[in-house]
Amino acid sequence: MAITFSFSSKNSDHFAIPQNGVEKFFIGRRTSYQDNTGLFNVKTTPGLIYDPAAFESASGFWAWFIFPTSRCESRGSYYCLNTYDRAKFTFGFLQYAAHVPNGDFVKYFKKLLSLALAPEYFPKLVLNNNRIFYRRDNGTLMQLEDDHSTQALMDYLNPSLNEVEQQELISCARMVHWAMNDPEHLKVQVETGIGLFRENIKTYAKQYNLDNAPDKVCLVICDIRHQGRAKNYEIFAAMNTGGDWEKAFNNLLDLGSVHYPDRIKTLKNSVSDLIRQGILGKKKYSISVEDFIDS
Repeated sequence: MAITFSFSSKNSDHFAIPQNGVEKFFIGRRTSYQDNTGLFNVKTTPGLIYDPAAFESASGFWAWFIFPTSRCESRGSYYCLNTYDRAKFTFGFLQYAAHVPNGDFVKYFKKLLSLALAPEYFPKLVLNNNRIFYRRDNGTLMQLEDDHSTQALMDYLNPSLNEVEQQELISCARMVHWAMNDPEHLKVQVETGIGLFRENIKTYAKQYNLDNAPDKVCLVICDIRHQGRAKNYEIFAAMNTGGDWEKAFNNLLDLGSVHYPDRIKTLKNSVSDLIRQGILGKKKYSISVEDFIDS
């Protein structure tokens, strides 16, 4: 049976109460960004913050490799969201964004729709030939995304950037509540993130000549590309150090520091912490193995 919600607001904060529920939960705060209006949620809750140690047995070093970026994106919150920028719907501890065809959010959302609780949260959405469809009341299907566009999916989750609409509240409530109440949802978030970074570094390693590059250099490049804060020519310039990996690492960390100083500070601190713990600083990337190996 589909879960439904009632909604309330106080000042700019929006809340939801699930059917038969007794406690309301925070969805997000209304905000304006440029000419857009939407919600954001950057709160954290103990037990709902990404802990790499909990996934180390399944994913090894990769569980830690994505950790600094998770701190930068959401402070590790599994239900971090924003609906006010051009992506229209961004969610999760690594902030998967809905505007990219075949992108991280699409891959993540497809996995969610394969979970047992999917019909309770998104009863109108189905997977067909690995594409997301909306099932109309008459049973016909409308495709929401393909290789070229996710516009229909974005519009379903968040009809416009003009105001916070009822459908936007419903979509946010569903995702936040699902993340807060289903461990399988969290597992999907993490598996998607690790899979994304593992695949991306294969491309970056060839693109930026990262064979035998230290793990911390690879991590910073992955973070830069995940956020999109630097152009390729800037990354190439930062890497042009004649093989001095430490200098390359510092150059890469400096990219975007003018516009994103808080993120850079968080990234530096997280990487430094992992180095002190002996988790980072002991591996290098191997193009032939397509994985990190001991230095």
